[in-house]
Amino acid sequence: MKYLCLVYLSKEKWSACPDAVCFEAAKGLQASGHLLAAEPLHPVETATTLRVRNGQLSMTDGPFAETKEQLAGFYLLEANDLNDAIRLAAKIPPVQHGSIEVRPVRELEVADFQSFTPPASELAT
Repeated sequence: MKYLCLVYLSKEKWSACPDAVCFEAAKGLQASGHLLAAEPLHPVETATTLRVRNGQLSMTDGPFAETKEQLAGFYLLEANDLNDAIRLAAKIPPVQHGSIEVRPVRELEVADFQSFTPPASELAT
């Protein structure tokens, strides 16, 4: 089952975890066959939030909501169950500086739909 691990950091802690540390952790998750994707994000000041209401597009600079912690990146993991995903997410270095939300990925309820993301076993080859 796929789990999305959303990394949240406060503005003050945004750069607390060096890229090289996160890179090594991702390499370890990839080597174990659990990592499907991982990417850091630019700060929220670079974000644009879109909404369409009554057919009209509106754009707002920045994130949807003001929060103490901001979405800093993500890891998409393949895990046996929630406990396995939590065990893996606890090893993601930014957890020491912010928080990581672990959420199961829901499959689309569309006939013959498999997944947009190939299994980790296919990505490793």
